[in-house]
Amino acid sequence: MLITANLPLNRDKFTQEDQILTITGANWLDYQKFDSQEYSCYRVSYFNGEITIVSPGRNHERISAIINRLIIAYCEKYELQDFPFGQTRLNVSGQTGREPDIAYAFSVDKDLPDLVVEVIFSSGDIEVLKSSYQQIGIPELWIWKNNNITFYYLEQNSYIIIEYSKILPNIKSDSFIEYVNRGITESPLLIKKDFLTII
Repeated sequence: MLITANLPLNRDKFTQEDQILTITGANWLDYQKFDSQEYSCYRVSYFNGEITIVSPGRNHERISAIINRLIIAYCEKYELQDFPFGQTRLNVSGQTGREPDIAYAFSVDKDLPDLVVEVIFSSGDIEVLKSSYQQIGIPELWIWKNNNITFYYLEQNSYIIIEYSKILPNIKSDSFIEYVNRGITESPLLIKKDFLTII
């Protein structure tokens, strides 16, 4: 957590929310110094001279976890081989780097994931996310923000909004979000059971 005991703040009050530190005037060499293993509790990204360090809050982690569980449930139902990337750092050297909340390749293992999911709980710029993953070359991007999820598909080097996932074609964004948002207060086991009836 970025809020430490040295700050005059109640740490418990902020456990639900993401803690975000932005460092401006940075370069690619600065970003490379943030070793993924040493900062494993954080998501560290780089874009346009800015390093952003995110310490995910509890609700962020719950939303990420339920999305992950539902993706796995889909793969199990359709016997689709999945290859998780976790928070593996994805980058285009010297330009952009990200550590996604969720990332998967499907069918066969690949150097880059087919699908990346990002959860924006407290703050974050959707256009920066899209630009970063567009440069990296991620075919499909899902972004959760403000209790809504948008599916994007990379077409002619630009993301377009899609209603149904191209990668997991039986998942529709409008219906998927109903199950995802239940993850704040309900057990993933119950949500998964209901989700499997509609795909």
